[in-house]
Amino acid sequence: MIGTFLKAAQRGAAGSIDAAKRLKGVDLLLFFVLMMLKLVMFDRFIHVPNMAMSVDDVFTGLGALALVSFWTLWLPLRGRIAALALLNVLLTAIIYADLVYFRYFQDLISVPVLTQAGQVSSLGDSIGSLLFWIDIWFFIDWLFIIPIALYVLFRRREPRATLSFVKQKRWRRILLRFSISLIVFATGLTLVFVPVNIAKRTWAQGLFVGNWWNLSLYNVTGVIGFHGYDIYRYANQHWFDDKTVPPEQIDAAKQWFAERGSLREGLQSDGMFGKYKGKNVIMIQAEAFQNFVIGQSLNGVEVTPNMNKVLEESMYFSNFYHQTSQGRTSDADLAANISLQPLPTGSVFIRYAQHQFDSLPSVLKDSGYSTSVYHAYDGGFWNRNAMYHNMKYDTFFNKKNYTIDEPLGWSLGDDSFFRQSIDEIAKQKQPFYSFLITLSSHHPYALPESYQTLDLGEYKGTMFGDYLQSIHYVDTAFGHMVDRLKAEGLWDESILLFYGDHDNSIRDWEPFEKFLGKPLSDLDRLKILKQVPLLVHLPDGDKAGRYEEPGGQLDLTPTILHLLGISTADKYMIGTPLVLDKPLEGKTMVLRNGAYTDGKVFYIPAEDGLPEHSQCLDAASGTPQDRSLCTEGAADARKELVTSDLVVENDLIKAFREKE
Repeated sequence: MIGTFLKAAQRGAAGSIDAAKRLKGVDLLLFFVLMMLKLVMFDRFIHVPNMAMSVDDVFTGLGALALVSFWTLWLPLRGRIAALALLNVLLTAIIYADLVYFRYFQDLISVPVLTQAGQVSSLGDSIGSLLFWIDIWFFIDWLFIIPIALYVLFRRREPRATLSFVKQKRWRRILLRFSISLIVFATGLTLVFVPVNIAKRTWAQGLFVGNWWNLSLYNVTGVIGFHGYDIYRYANQHWFDDKTVPPEQIDAAKQWFAERGSLREGLQSDGMFGKYKGKNVIMIQAEAFQNFVIGQSLNGVEVTPNMNKVLEESMYFSNFYHQTSQGRTSDADLAANISLQPLPTGSVFIRYAQHQFDSLPSVLKDSGYSTSVYHAYDGGFWNRNAMYHNMKYDTFFNKKNYTIDEPLGWSLGDDSFFRQSIDEIAKQKQPFYSFLITLSSHHPYALPESYQTLDLGEYKGTMFGDYLQSIHYVDTAFGHMVDRLKAEGLWDESILLFYGDHDNSIRDWEPFEKFLGKPLSDLDRLKILKQVPLLVHLPDGDKAGRYEEPGGQLDLTPTILHLLGISTADKYMIGTPLVLDKPLEGKTMVLRNGAYTDGKVFYIPAEDGLPEHSQCLDAASGTPQDRSLCTEGAADARKELVTSDLVVENDLIKAFREKE
């Protein structure tokens, strides 16, 4: 049976070779058809609003395929078929990797992300949950492409067989191949660069300079073109660019931060400045803990009963946002402890861990605090060992410092994590700063049966239900931790902050609407994705209540230092204090893609770069407003992002300090 199958496959492959001989270039045509089908599938699967593939995008895709494959025409037929099969496999792998990455991060893979590739093996079940059976269509052609290529490579050559385009003298055959390849190359160049340059001069003006979001670039270049540009951009920045920043840009960045520092300095007359001088600080960054679960019940049981109880004696910021990008948890860490925007691609922790920052632990260390960070996972993940050393933490307690007596999910269950962490915190010299990063509510959220104490009802067996179950468990662990802090006498001697790091990567909106009992507008969905809870408990329970003014993770370090009476006027930070006697007038929160809100309007930039697709909405109702109401704020948001990127990428804080 096997022998018969192999003979049939051999006959089929031989027939394909004979057909390629008769129909010159059919192999290249087949490559174009198959890869374009995959590009169309990719576009349909990611389904980004206002970015459906158009006829122009098809031509751009064909042009990109021509640019990556024109050189195969230099080869004789045997080599060309093998090379095209290899290109098919390589490009398919890239496209599919982008699809899986998009399902979790809502972005495309970039070169800086690949420098974090060592972390992919740790994702485990998370990656498995992002693979769907329908994805098999990306690879179905491999069933005949790969066998044909192998047959071509390893079949015995016939002594008089000629695999060239025409039976002419050797130099004429070579000249013909190069001529045709140049035509294919020139055609591809035209199909790609003409529409891209038109876009750069019109609706996408400034896109390749600002680089707000990779998907905006994809909308212009296509997925293959994006990766080509991304490689060029990375090479230019890291290998060919002399890193010289024009003096006027450096001066402008320094002035921008000086003005932000002056703004914070003016708030030092506020009654909350220094009110809790010398108190301990405990900050908890909770994995994928989103705001929409707060105060909600399922089948008569509160999802977060312990959090709800603590909120009665704490400040609860219900309009608080995570400001992360591709760096996810590490970006949240950066925003909360350094108060700078994350980069649009990759993680600052990995790309620029050696650069100088004004971090919360370093400022507190200079003020006499002992500083420690707690995370029950590998110390090298997100390059934490190097980054935390640079941030001047005294101690980093990672997986090797914990007893894994409650194995759960990625590592140690949060209940045991909190218990063992408090064991160490209680020993610290006061005043101290302790930063704890949880892990149990990590994607894909499945908990063992014995930990499933929440009655999920119709959500049982779904990822959304698993998410609620994991949040309920984290809430229980949080309650135990609060009880322990009280027992250790630390509750009344510490400022406690609790916030979520990023969204849960669930994009099926039907369970959200059922759970919340209402249809969701586009703004509702954006808020669900971007809002995380912020709890601030002051030692005497002061200022307890719900606060609606907008804020983000970049505001956490300025808030803490404001309460402790430590000036940030000379620090290179973006955020401003949230805990004030009187809210800061005109305060805005800026997201990485250029969106912003000031509590009155919510500006959402166009994902495709077209100004007419941007939205200026009423922040409360989501009602469309005149776009002119958001023009100035949108420009300010971009200025913040550009200035932050300039400082981070060029290590300007170090340069500024050397001149002071």
